[in-house]
Amino acid sequence: MNKKQALPWDNPRFRNWIAVARACHVMGQTLSRELQPLDIKPPHLDILINLYRTPGISQQDLADKLLVGRSNLSMLLPQMEKRGLLVRRSDPRDRRVLRLELTPEGIELTEQAITIQSALIERTMKTATLEECNLVGGVMTRMIRELTLADGAANEPELTNAADQSRELKSDESS
Repeated sequence: MNKKQALPWDNPRFRNWIAVARACHVMGQTLSRELQPLDIKPPHLDILINLYRTPGISQQDLADKLLVGRSNLSMLLPQMEKRGLLVRRSDPRDRRVLRLELTPEGIELTEQAITIQSALIERTMKTATLEECNLVGGVMTRMIRELTLADGAANEPELTNAADQSRELKSDESS
C-alpha cells in the first residue's frame, strides 16, 4: 500500500463487514458453549438438523448441502453413529449410496439442540427491531447471491448451516 491509498478499516463497508464476521464468530463460540451439556458441537448440529429435516438423505447430498467434502463427514458420522444418534444404510437401489437417518435418540437430541439454538438466536436478534432483522437478512441474501453468481452458480445456495435452518424452522412454525 502506498501513503495515498485509503486504509481498508477507514472504509465503512470494510468496518461493517468485520462487525458481521465478528458477530458470526462470537455466535459460533456461544453456540458451542451452550451445546456443551449435550456433548455436541456446531458441526454435529448442522448434520443433525439436516437429517432431521431430510430423513434418508445420502451422505453425498449431505456433504453438498453442508459445503464440505465427504471426507469431512466421514470423521464425524462414525462418532455420531457409535453414540446412537444416526444410522447409515445402503440404498436398496444403489449399494454404493449410504442413506442417513436419525435414531429416536438422535431426534430427541436434535430437538433439544434446536431449542438451545433458537433461544440463542432469539436472545441475539432481539437486540434489533424486526425491521432491522429483515434488513440484515435481506442484505445477507443479496451478498450470498452476488458471491454465488460471481462463482458461476445459477441459483442461490440452499440453507446449509444450523443457524439458517433454525431460522427457517422458526418461520415455518409461525406460519
